[in-house]
Amino acid sequence: MISKLLVANRGEIAVRVFRTCRELGIATVAVYSDADADALHVREADEAVRLPGAAPAATYLRGDLIVAAARTTGADAVHPGYGFLSENAAFARAVTGAGLTWIGPPPDAIETMASKTRAKELMGLAPLAPADVTEADLPVLVKAAAGGGGRGMRVVRELHDLAGELAAAGAEAASAFGDGEVFVEPYVEGGRHVEVQLVADAHGTVWPLGTRDCSLQRRHQKVIEEAPAPGLPDALVERLGELATRAAHKVGYRGAGTVEFLVAADGTPHFLEMNTRLQVEHPVTEEVCGVDLVALQIRVAEGHPLEGPRPPRPVGHAVEARLYAEDPAAGWAPQTGALHRVAVPEGVRLDTGYADGDTVGVHYDAMLAKVVAHAPTRAEAIRRLAGALERTVVHGPVTNRALLVRSLRHPDFTAGRMDTSFYDRHLAELTGPDDAGPQVRYAPLAAALADSCGRSRFGGWRNLRSQPQVKRYRAADGTEHEVRYTRTRDGLHADGVRVIAAAPDRVTLEIDGVRREFTVSRYDDSGRVHVGNVALVALPPLPEPTVRQEPGSLLAPMPGTVLRVADGLTEGAEVTAGQPLIWLEAMKMEHRVTAPASGTLTALHAEPGHQVEVGALLAVVQERDEEHTSAKESTSREEVSA
Repeated sequence: MISKLLVANRGEIAVRVFRTCRELGIATVAVYSDADADALHVREADEAVRLPGAAPAATYLRGDLIVAAARTTGADAVHPGYGFLSENAAFARAVTGAGLTWIGPPPDAIETMASKTRAKELMGLAPLAPADVTEADLPVLVKAAAGGGGRGMRVVRELHDLAGELAAAGAEAASAFGDGEVFVEPYVEGGRHVEVQLVADAHGTVWPLGTRDCSLQRRHQKVIEEAPAPGLPDALVERLGELATRAAHKVGYRGAGTVEFLVAADGTPHFLEMNTRLQVEHPVTEEVCGVDLVALQIRVAEGHPLEGPRPPRPVGHAVEARLYAEDPAAGWAPQTGALHRVAVPEGVRLDTGYADGDTVGVHYDAMLAKVVAHAPTRAEAIRRLAGALERTVVHGPVTNRALLVRSLRHPDFTAGRMDTSFYDRHLAELTGPDDAGPQVRYAPLAAALADSCGRSRFGGWRNLRSQPQVKRYRAADGTEHEVRYTRTRDGLHADGVRVIAAAPDRVTLEIDGVRREFTVSRYDDSGRVHVGNVALVALPPLPEPTVRQEPGSLLAPMPGTVLRVADGLTEGAEVTAGQPLIWLEAMKMEHRVTAPASGTLTALHAEPGHQVEVGALLAVVQERDEEHTSAKESTSREEVSA
């Protein structure tokens, strides 16, 4: 029996495994990098061991340090979570070689299936040889042979781009998984991403636990998932389960795993890969099947058989949304900074690796939490999740919360008409201006009234008719708002709105006969204020001085590390518009900065390995057509790619 378990991971998945361990009476051990010294998963564990450094390659990808941490703490089992070393057969062998219990499949199964090229060969498929790809094969997909999560993945539509994308995908895969092998396969346009969750024991029993649909993706990373996959014919569901079970039997699989398919528009399933680990989206299966997949993993690792030859049948419907610190309207750019508050209403499941006051850094994935709703029907589950996310409060970095709400309510999604290109088609409308309700329209007024109440009572009113006080705020989208109100002996007054009550943290207004509450929060003296989910910055009475950047300046779109610069790129080099010049790594994703115009590189400040802050000057490109140069102020163009 396992008595103490170390999780070789971080964040949300570590916290989630610890939760099950507490229920089972198993002591827990965390490992943490210097960047995670105060992270929630460290606080949740019974014991924790430092991995010196911050980058994944020096910490969570160091299997030797993790095994040493297990020995030091007396842990007798290791759970790999997902990502990092979860599909690394050498790490699994190191764990078992140290006399520890491995909470995962046999190393040989990992070795076969964790390499997507070997998995395809096992299933009777073969990837394309890069040298053999022709225009007739396009579009193709470049993928990392190890790992997942969209890292090391590229869609190639032009043959001349293939070599560069192979190199870029390999570099990203090596950084994320410690393995730079990539391969090429046909890209199925307009397909649905459908997967089968399975659990297998050491006694020959394999449970296929229904299907999941994970078609809503950005940068090949899943955003919204649900179980069961809606609208699939029973015969196709049965076929997918049979294929997944066959794959598990072929490799002598044990533990939890997922077999992924791309279902074409005509209903033809295409095998993608088998993930020999727990998936991020496993909660939707847990909710509909009434199981704890981590508990099943532990039971199987202890040698227990599954309870019966047949799995529990799904009941109802579950939908999961991944809440990310990112800006969908800015190319999904990840965001960093202090997470002052995150509050999700009751009635839904919350899996998170963050708590109020934590910091979202640059080294790891940008996912803040997973929010899951379960209900008797799909429509009810969607409504419950959308409503909960609409009421969720996040103060700190920009997030995709509003996008998630609008995605869940989009008619194509509610009708089940989705595929992996959903955001390619709908992103503009999902991130565009919306009809702002009263909670948004009157947020600046609420902020001004709350600020007025927070001042000293001395000098609060005069024995003369008061002139309107004016305050200006800038919203997160850059728009500016001016509000006017008057303070008298009778209190605060604003044109067209009845002020019922005002305090530094709460304002009550009557708008068109309807009473509305506004919660106001401040966390420092920077002038930033949050009214519900509306983030505002108080502007000074006089215009702020602006910093003028040299025309053609390329600025860092986010804090991160300079991964590399283009081969042979030096000052004085001639570049063309759209040419990739600099690659940044932030939150385990690669971000490509391109030339804003054709011209001459007159300055290059980016150096591989150096940390840069958002807005840092990376390079300057002087456009060839000097007549238009003065019109381009701070024209940094950047492409975000997985």
